[in-house]
Amino acid sequence: MEKTLVMGASLKPSRYSNIAINRLVSTGKEVVAFGLREGEVAGIAIDTDLKKYKDVHTVTLYLNAKNQESYYDFIIGLRPKRVIFNPGTENPDFYAKLRDNNIEVEVACTLVLLSTGQY
Repeated sequence: MEKTLVMGASLKPSRYSNIAINRLVSTGKEVVAFGLREGEVAGIAIDTDLKKYKDVHTVTLYLNAKNQESYYDFIIGLRPKRVIFNPGTENPDFYAKLRDNNIEVEVACTLVLLSTGQY
């Protein structure tokens, strides 16, 4: 099963990262999550410390470009197949770094990809 890491996970039900975790879980995806506050969404624990997640296929970002900078090396080090830049997370500098490391960049909405069967 392809594992997704949600970066910028929120406990607030109105936040898109929260909705994405719920939808990913409901479609049977394996999910891990990282955020600023500990808690649980759809049975998934939100980690507040970076972990050496194994076998991450997709990283879906819910962090703005400035907040992504401190995670560049971490995300690249996970060696995911792709990184999804959700609306508001666009970051051409990071796109280049990911592509230099043979990681696919997808500027899209995780929720739309899930609802259209393109995830």
